[in-house]
Amino acid sequence: MSEMKYDVVVVGAGIAGPIVARNVAKAGYSVLLIDKKPAIGTPKQCAEGISIKVFDKYDIPYDKRYINREIYGARLYSPSGYELELRYNEVSGVILERKVFDKMLAYYAAKAGADVLARTEARDVIRKDGKVAGIKAKHEDEPVEIYADIIVAADGVESMIARKAGINTYAPPHEFDSSYEYEMLIEGYDPDLIHLWFGNEVAPRGYVWVFPKDEDRANVGIGINSDNPNTAKYYLDKWLKENNIPMSRILEVNVGIVPVGGFVKELAKDNVVVVGDAARQVNPMHGGGMAEAMEAGTIASKWIVKALEEENLSLLQNYTKEWWETDGKRLERVLKVRKVTEKLTDEDLDLFIQLLSGADAEKIAGGDYVEVIKALLKHPKVLMSKRRLSLLKQLL
Repeated sequence: MSEMKYDVVVVGAGIAGPIVARNVAKAGYSVLLIDKKPAIGTPKQCAEGISIKVFDKYDIPYDKRYINREIYGARLYSPSGYELELRYNEVSGVILERKVFDKMLAYYAAKAGADVLARTEARDVIRKDGKVAGIKAKHEDEPVEIYADIIVAADGVESMIARKAGINTYAPPHEFDSSYEYEMLIEGYDPDLIHLWFGNEVAPRGYVWVFPKDEDRANVGIGINSDNPNTAKYYLDKWLKENNIPMSRILEVNVGIVPVGGFVKELAKDNVVVVGDAARQVNPMHGGGMAEAMEAGTIASKWIVKALEEENLSLLQNYTKEWWETDGKRLERVLKVRKVTEKLTDEDLDLFIQLLSGADAEKIAGGDYVEVIKALLKHPKVLMSKRRLSLLKQLL
C-alpha cells in the first residue's frame, strides 16, 4: 500500500474540484486532484450551456476547443405554444463540450502545480485520533492512502466523502430532478438560441430543452421531479414523438440526477470542505450547476489558502458563512420560485409566458425577481385569481 502526503486533496474533477485545485496550487500549496474516471469529463451529465460571463469572472480561457457554439439568447414555449424570446446582439452564452472542458480545467490545475490522477477512486476517509487525516483510494486498482491537511469533497451528487466525514448531505427525493438527454441530429430550431418547453404534460416541474451544438445537432433533454411515477425518458420520448422528431440519429445518451434544493448547511466540518453538486450548489429553477460550482470553488479555495497560511483550520468555517451570505442567499430565493412554479397549472404557464418579457424571465431564473412579481400582481388575470395571487405573494 503506497502512501502520499499533500496539503490538500480534492476528490472529483468535475467543475468545482479543478477550480479549487488550481487556485490552491497557484498559492503555492501541494494539491492532489483525483477522479475515478479513466478519462476526466467522460461521460458528461450535462446540457452543456453556460453564461459567457464565467470565463472572465473565474479566469478560464475562452478556448474554441471546448466551445461548440455561441448562443445569443433563449426561446421559451408555453403549453399552448405561446413563445417568449430573449435575443441579444452579443453572445450571451455558449454550449460547451464538457468532455474537453472538464479535462482542460484539470489541465489548468496541473499547469498551476497540482498533481492530477485519473482512474483514482476515493473509497473511504482515514481517521486519526477521531479526526479525518486523509482518504483511502484505489489508483489503477492498487490501494493508496492519501494524507492531507484539508480534504475537499467535490465528488458530485452522491458525495460519499462528505457523508463519511459526517457532513449531513441528506435531501428528500423531491429535492432532486431526474434528467435524460440525447445528443442527436435535429432540425427546425434556431441554432443561435437555446429552446425550453414548459407544461405539466410536457415535463412535470421541469422542462424539455434543445441546446444546439451545431446547425443540425443538439443536446435534447428533459428534467422532471425524481419522485414522478413516470421516468424522464418516458416524457422525453413522448415529446419527440409528438413533435415528429426522428429518434434514429442519436449520438449519445446521458442520464443523471440533479439536485434542485436541499443545499448543504454545513459546508466545512473540521478539515473537510464540500463544493459543487456534492453540496447541492445548483440553481433550483433551471438545474444548472456549473457557474454555481465555480463560485463555490472560488470562495472555498480562498479560505483554504487562508487556513493553510495561518495554520488555522477553523478559518474554513468562513467558507460556509460567506457562501450562505452571498450565493446561498440568491439560490434560496430561486428555490422559492421553484416551489411556486411547481404548483402552476398549464393555464398559469400560458399566462405568465405571455405576460413576461425576456428580461423578466432572466431575473426570475437568477433570483432577482421582486419587481417582476410586483408588476405581475397588478395584472387583472392575476388579480382575479385568489390562487395566483397567493402563489405569487409567497415570493415577496
